[in-house]
Amino acid sequence: MRGAVIHAPGDIRFETLDDPKILKPTDAIIRTAVTCVCGSDLWPYRGLEPTDAAHPMGHEYVGFVEEVGSEVTSVKPGQFVVGSFATSDNICANCRNGFQSSCLNREFMSTCQADYVRIPNAQGTLVATAGVPGEEFWPGLLAVSDVMGTGWWAADAAEVKPGSTAVVVGDGAVGLCAVIAAKEMGAERIIAMSRHEPRQKLAVEFGATDIVTERGEEGVARIKELTGGIGADSVLECVGTAQAMQQALHSARPGGNVGFVGVPHEVAVDGQELFFSHVGLRGGPAPVRRYLTDLIDRVLTGAIDPGKVFDLTLPLDQVAEGYKAMDERRAIKTLLTP
Repeated sequence: MRGAVIHAPGDIRFETLDDPKILKPTDAIIRTAVTCVCGSDLWPYRGLEPTDAAHPMGHEYVGFVEEVGSEVTSVKPGQFVVGSFATSDNICANCRNGFQSSCLNREFMSTCQADYVRIPNAQGTLVATAGVPGEEFWPGLLAVSDVMGTGWWAADAAEVKPGSTAVVVGDGAVGLCAVIAAKEMGAERIIAMSRHEPRQKLAVEFGATDIVTERGEEGVARIKELTGGIGADSVLECVGTAQAMQQALHSARPGGNVGFVGVPHEVAVDGQELFFSHVGLRGGPAPVRRYLTDLIDRVLTGAIDPGKVFDLTLPLDQVAEGYKAMDERRAIKTLLTP
C-alpha cells in the first residue's frame, strides 16, 4: 500500500509501505474511505516535536472493514466504520468510567494517512453505521473520529450548560467543532476568539454569537467587557500553547470551568493563581469513544455538519501539499481521498 511518512520537519513523503496485517486477535484491518491532516500533525511538521526516525503519520479515519481478528465480533468485513484516534477495549475500569482514551490497553493511532490501516482493540474502538452512508456524510463522520469528538470533550469538560456563556480559544478545526458542541449543549452566548475571516464566518455559521480578535491580556479584557466584568461560565481551550492556556484561565469567571484539549506545549499553570481563581480545570486526550454513537447519529440526521471544517480536498498522494497548506494557514483542515 501507499501512505504518508514524515522524515524530518517539513518533509512529508508518500511512500510504499507494508500492507497491514492482523497481529492480534483483537485487531481489524480497514480500507480507508477518507482520511485527513490534523492540526496536531503540524507539531512535528514544524519541528516542535522531535522526529528521531522516519515514521508513518495520521490518526483520523473512517473506512470499510476488510478483515477482523478471531476475537472481534462487533464489526464484520464490508461494514463502514468510524473509530477514534485512541483505541480502547471499552470494558476496562477506565473505559466503564467514560475515559476510553485512558484505556488500560490503549494504543494511539499513528498510521492512518494510508490506503489501509490496522485498528488495535477493534472490538471496543470501532462503531459501524447501519449501512454505507452517502459520500456526502464521510467528511462529517471523519471529523467525529477526532476533531468533533475533541471539540465535544472540550465543551463537556468545561461543563457547558443551557443558557450559559462559553468562550472558545482557538479557530482551528477543533475550536470550530467546539463551537458546534457548545451550541448543541445549549450555550446562549458563544464567543469565538479568531483573527481569520474565513474561520470567523464558519464559527458564526456553527453558532458563535460574538467574535473577539484580540489575544493575550487584551483578549481577556475584551471577554471581561462582554461578560459584565465577570468572565465566562465555560472556556474551551483548543490550541495548546502557553498563551492560549493563560488566556483561557483568565477569561473564566470565578466558579467557571476551563476544558483544555489542545496538546500542551510549554504550558505551565501557577498553582496559587489557580487556587485563588476558583476556576475548574479539566482536559486531556478526548474520550471520543464515549461520544461516537451520539455524534454519528447527529451527523447522519443532519443535526450537525462538522465536515465543513474541511476546506481543502486533495488526493492522498498529495498529502505533502495538505500539510503545507495547513502550515501556511491556507487551509483549516485538509481532507485526503485514497
